[in-house]
Amino acid sequence: MKKVMLVFGTRPEAIKMCPLVNELKKRKELQTVVCVTGQHREMLHQVLNIFKVVPDYDLDIMKDKQSLFDVTINILEKIKAVLEKEKPDIVLVHGDTTTTYVSALACFYLHIPVGHVEAGLRTYNLDSPYPEEFNRQSVSILSQFNFAPTNLAKQNLINEQKDVSKIYVTGNTVIDALKTTIRDDYKNEYLEWAKDSRLILLTAHRRENLGLPMHHMFKAIRKIVDEFPDVKIIYPIHMNPLVRQIADEELGGNEKIKIIEPLEVIDFHNFMARSYLILTDSGGIQEEAPSLGKPVLVMRDTTERPEGVKAGTLKLVGTSEDKIYNTFKLLLENKEEYEKMSKATNPYGDGTACKQIADILIKNL
Repeated sequence: MKKVMLVFGTRPEAIKMCPLVNELKKRKELQTVVCVTGQHREMLHQVLNIFKVVPDYDLDIMKDKQSLFDVTINILEKIKAVLEKEKPDIVLVHGDTTTTYVSALACFYLHIPVGHVEAGLRTYNLDSPYPEEFNRQSVSILSQFNFAPTNLAKQNLINEQKDVSKIYVTGNTVIDALKTTIRDDYKNEYLEWAKDSRLILLTAHRRENLGLPMHHMFKAIRKIVDEFPDVKIIYPIHMNPLVRQIADEELGGNEKIKIIEPLEVIDFHNFMARSYLILTDSGGIQEEAPSLGKPVLVMRDTTERPEGVKAGTLKLVGTSEDKIYNTFKLLLENKEEYEKMSKATNPYGDGTACKQIADILIKNL
């Protein structure tokens, strides 16, 4: 029996890795071990509870005002003992977090094979997103199995001279996750508040947008809310105190904007399913929303998910106040433009990514 260890540490990683944990645990050919780093704490454990995943190890590295230095050093120090004790045949990491990069580096030091879930996403700009673009490129150098969500991600890896026989296009595991989280009978007080309006779901937290870019983003949104009487905004706000300060300055005190605490994954996915469109600077939402037929305006200058832009489910609007305002306004006023985006085909798979990854591991380990 081969031993597979999954390591993850943030809420978005957990949403995408927990369905894979549960699929692997069904396979009698595999022993599955779960290690969480606790790069996020409360938000991570909410997701684990929803998917009924109980970690075998929790490194519990999170502390107040942690820097990238803190996260990197603490994971590297703590994960060594776990890897040496368990001696897994392969370690699966996800995407582009600091947990992902440091865990892969620790495996490299101990000569343990790495499988990279959601491999091959690229902007080729190390500052955007920061530090994620560095993390994912670095993990691709170290990984022996690359589970790419799309053919474009696969091509990026081929262009970088990665071994084509170790690249597998599986779709994205986040589509699998939606099967667990979307509920027909879901109800929530904030959705009741927004029920007679066009609900816009907003997320914004990215490091490179802190400061002026975020002020510009929020000014554009405030302008739209003031101009369109039937629009309401729900903003589940990030824990970062700087994000909260800027949001309060630009969006606070408006009765058509609800700034609320971060949502658990079931709430968030069901808010998405019931929204009119989504504004975000996040990554995973760019994959989730198209599955639900929701147009996405991406408030970043680059995206590692150009398949969505090409398919027409996403529009890159940057952080310019005018561009965000004009594109947002167009989708509110022009039904044809809105329909074009909402009915575009989702390029991120059919919800069988976890099954495919499990089959590949059993065949190749």
